[in-house]
Amino acid sequence: MNMQSKAAENTVDVAIVGAGPAGLTAAYLLSKKGYSVTVIEKDPKYVGGISRTVEHDGFRFDIGGHRFFSKSQEVVDLWNEILPDDFIQRPRMSRIYYEGKFYSYPLRAFEALWNLGIWRSTLCMLSYGKAKVFPNKNVKSFEDWTVNQFGYKLYSIFFKTYTEKVWGMPCDEMSADWAAQRIKGLSLWNAVTDGLKRSLGLNKKPNDGQEVKTLLETFRYPRLGPGMMWDAAKAHVEAKGNQVLMGHSLKQLAQDANGDWRVSATSAAGETVLTAKHVISSAPMRELATRIHPLPKSMPEAQDLNYRDFLTVAIMIKSDDLFPDNWIYIHDDRVQVGRVQNFRSWSPEMVPDENIACVGLEYFCFENDGLWSSSDEDLVELAKKEMAILGLCKTEDVVGGVVVRQEKAYPVYDDAYERNVATMRNDLESRFPTLHMVGRNGMHRYNNQDHAMMTAMLTVENIEAGTRKWNVWNVNEDAEYHEAGDEGAQRAIAEDISEDRAAALESMRDVPTRIEEAAEGKSRKAA
Repeated sequence: MNMQSKAAENTVDVAIVGAGPAGLTAAYLLSKKGYSVTVIEKDPKYVGGISRTVEHDGFRFDIGGHRFFSKSQEVVDLWNEILPDDFIQRPRMSRIYYEGKFYSYPLRAFEALWNLGIWRSTLCMLSYGKAKVFPNKNVKSFEDWTVNQFGYKLYSIFFKTYTEKVWGMPCDEMSADWAAQRIKGLSLWNAVTDGLKRSLGLNKKPNDGQEVKTLLETFRYPRLGPGMMWDAAKAHVEAKGNQVLMGHSLKQLAQDANGDWRVSATSAAGETVLTAKHVISSAPMRELATRIHPLPKSMPEAQDLNYRDFLTVAIMIKSDDLFPDNWIYIHDDRVQVGRVQNFRSWSPEMVPDENIACVGLEYFCFENDGLWSSSDEDLVELAKKEMAILGLCKTEDVVGGVVVRQEKAYPVYDDAYERNVATMRNDLESRFPTLHMVGRNGMHRYNNQDHAMMTAMLTVENIEAGTRKWNVWNVNEDAEYHEAGDEGAQRAIAEDISEDRAAALESMRDVPTRIEEAAEGKSRKAA
């Protein structure tokens, strides 16, 4: 294994930046294998990153909502190993909320038309008919594709508002490819004919014109929220004699003449310096570049990477649970909120008072815009006002509120991101074989939690092997993991790799791309 002895507290085998799912997975596995590890985490209280659970007066809040499901048994086994006795099984339910009514998600067209009423449904069908008779022959955008499929009326009700809230760009600037990936198998005409057959008792099959795969009916969830998993991982790391330094911000990374890393981090107590053979970074790529000394050649590309942020405004309401869903999607341009979580539906233990409902309103924004810069008090008032506008509760029934900010929640996939990430990756990996980027922000990838974990798992294997045996950049990208190297090496891996490990890739996170980027990608493939 060729590990360093732990002669001094500031000398470790591996320094890890960030205590999210990727960073703590790496720390847990390395500690288990006997490596000395120190994790640097800037949050003074919570581990888990976007998967943390924030606590306030006994109430617990899941930041973004995290269902524990993976097609990889390897990931599931690791979850069970870290947290063996605290998973509960929960019903899965999420719906769309529009003008006081709930609609199934994924959308069931016949139900939608029924809820909209005769007049509006008629307009929707006329709009649908127009789109079919006079389709847009030059489909480029998300809007073009969706209008062609459903007509402008249904598009404007069920697709436009929420999509633009989440991604912060107009639907007519998003690539049509993303719509085709996200909205599959829904036929409006089949849904209508199916509904008529049902009314006549001629069709009892549970289809409703929707030919998509059935979503999970239930999912597993830590009884005290996802942060419970990462608190347990942190405890395991510390039980092995390793450190997780909370409230420490990365200041600088520099290599000495021997190739060892000097890692400095600052806290309220001062500066901590580590010496390490390897560094694993789950920090945002843009921030990582500014910490490397001397500054990398790819600094301009790193600074051109962008991120989407969001706020969760949790409010406590004198009421039974307002709705049974894990969350509801808000399709209403009268309000800024995009999604509302019901924390008790995730786990009853998240809400300590059975007479109080606790919900989290999610606002998607960019750091330092009007929403992000608002005071916590103003944001709580906004949440109360918008819940009243939506008719979900009365403002006088709200008995408390708190704001949780999540910076850099979603890497932005603008027309330059792919080129920027590739340039930075090639620059850093060629210069620093012992610097490893992992996780969502560490790789500027819209990874699921299990994807982030898998990048860490493969990185640990690379460190053990002393070479980049696995190409972690293929996680959440291709149909299987590939070993770095020539074609022969890839064929060998195709035989050695488990089907389970390859299955982790099948739960890919689709992201919208801009029209310009999609066009560029097609031209590159054609060339």
